Amino acid sequence: VQLQASGGGLVQAGDSLGLSCVASGRTDNIYLVGWFRQPAGKQREFVAAIRWSGGTTNYADSVKGRFTVSRDNAKNTVSLQMNSLEPEDTAVYYCAAIRRFRPINYLSDSGYDYWGRGTQVTVSS
Repeated sequence: VQLQASGGGLVQAGDSLGLSCVASGRTDNIYLVGWFRQPAGKQREFVAAIRWSGGTTNYADSVKGRFTVSRDNAKNTVSLQMNSLEPEDTAVYYCAAIRRFRPINYLSDSGYDYWGRGTQVTVSS
């Protein structure tokens, strides 16, 4: 499975931005896709996740009510819509996937099997 994230950029506080993650290869092997972010000098942290089939979602408390994760299986794409952005949301954002038939730990980056390259999101105050 290969993942390609895109959509980052520079926005102002209060603005919205959408990220996309396109999966290719053995997408039938995907159980869940997650978004993580890593602010400069800090550890990578969980943002949101969505099951590839069924669409169940989970969010970090820091983004609940502001971010929405969705998927379009026909396009093998998972999107992250980010509203009411804050300077604290500035980070490199990554999408990652967990393969099927393995123990699930979607909150930890160690629980993921496939990673895309990050995309920078910068929110100015």
